[in-house]
Amino acid sequence: MMSLFVLPAARRLSAACVLPLLLSAAPVFAADLRHGEDVFAQECAECHSVREGKNKKGPSLFAVAGRRAATVSDFAYSDAMRQAGIVWTPAALDAYLANPRKAVPGGKMKYDGLADTHDREDLIAYLAGLK
Repeated sequence: MMSLFVLPAARRLSAACVLPLLLSAAPVFAADLRHGEDVFAQECAECHSVREGKNKKGPSLFAVAGRRAATVSDFAYSDAMRQAGIVWTPAALDAYLANPRKAVPGGKMKYDGLADTHDREDLIAYLAGLK
């Protein structure tokens, strides 16, 4: 690994600008997929399946990560969800899971939200692996 001080001046300046940002960033924790699966079982499984093509009260969440909302063909979505224009990125999933009624006003999901940030992160990581 090259020392910061032997880099050319322009690269040293770039590294000097980026290094404080990296050091001040919030710590990143590896997602616990097993915990995410447990959160799914406790919070979501009553209404959602992770099996492709198996809908329950809610649509299947198989391959939900990166998918446009309201696109499971054999599920009857609310008008609000169909018109939301959401793509299920980690940030969109996080906002929706934290407070579904705020994320999609007029949606029909009867869930108050998952308040715990750690639980949401692990759940989102678990859902992202369903392919």
